[in-house]
Amino acid sequence: MENNNNPSAKALFSYLTYPDIKFETYEPGEKVILLVRAHPFTQIYWIIYALFFAFIIYVSNFFIADFFRGSQIFMINLFGIIFIASYVWLSFLNWYFNVGIVTNRRVVDVDFYNLLYKEVTEARMDRIEDVTIKSGGYFESLLNFGTIFIQTAGTETNVEFKEVPCPSEAVTTINQLVGRKHGF
Repeated sequence: MENNNNPSAKALFSYLTYPDIKFETYEPGEKVILLVRAHPFTQIYWIIYALFFAFIIYVSNFFIADFFRGSQIFMINLFGIIFIASYVWLSFLNWYFNVGIVTNRRVVDVDFYNLLYKEVTEARMDRIEDVTIKSGGYFESLLNFGTIFIQTAGTETNVEFKEVPCPSEAVTTINQLVGRKHGF
């Protein structure tokens, strides 16, 4: 894998190798090898919804002009714009902070559900039993993204990276690290 020259300039990328980052459960001496988040194409739906709602607000102004005063229309539009902006901001945060992190010691899955709740799942390299890719459909094949399932030994929680780009390369990296931990 190649090293990123300027990871700060690539903050919005979905597949970063050797990023210079630290995270909440970072351990001293741990080296982050891979950071993945959902492919940007998978986020199109909330962008389309936001544009659709903005269009609805714009068109509705022509119909409500006969029923409301200018100040009331302004307040309705302001409320609608704030609602759309909040929706876009929370959707972006959800995409940006739902990440999968592969280090030289473990695999960490951070699932950000909202501003007050997140779930962090991790699996040590020596506890990983199987790594599987699930990718099916036209867009997944065309844009090269899929879901990675990491099965762990025993009753530990399995790790899942949803709709990440270049899943084959990520699995190859994980398998190489698992092989080193198991002595293969």
